[in-house]
Amino acid sequence: MPPEPPPAWVLDQRRAVGDRIRTARLEAAITQETLAERTGLDRKTIVRTEGGTHSTLLDHLLLIARALGRPLADLVT
Repeated sequence: MPPEPPPAWVLDQRRAVGDRIRTARLEAAITQETLAERTGLDRKTIVRTEGGTHSTLLDHLLLIARALGRPLADLVT
């Protein structure tokens, strides 16, 4: 039996975090490819994180925050 999907509020928050990451990236005037290079992550991971389509690892969020020069709290709250 497959696991149940997360509650709607979790999905909403996941998308909100992705929106904040996208906004910060655009303010830094860098592409998803550049952000991927700076973090050592795959570009597809950046795309999925910004789109809120999957659960992102804390480690990835920390790498993204550092690459964007932002406190993690700015991206997740």
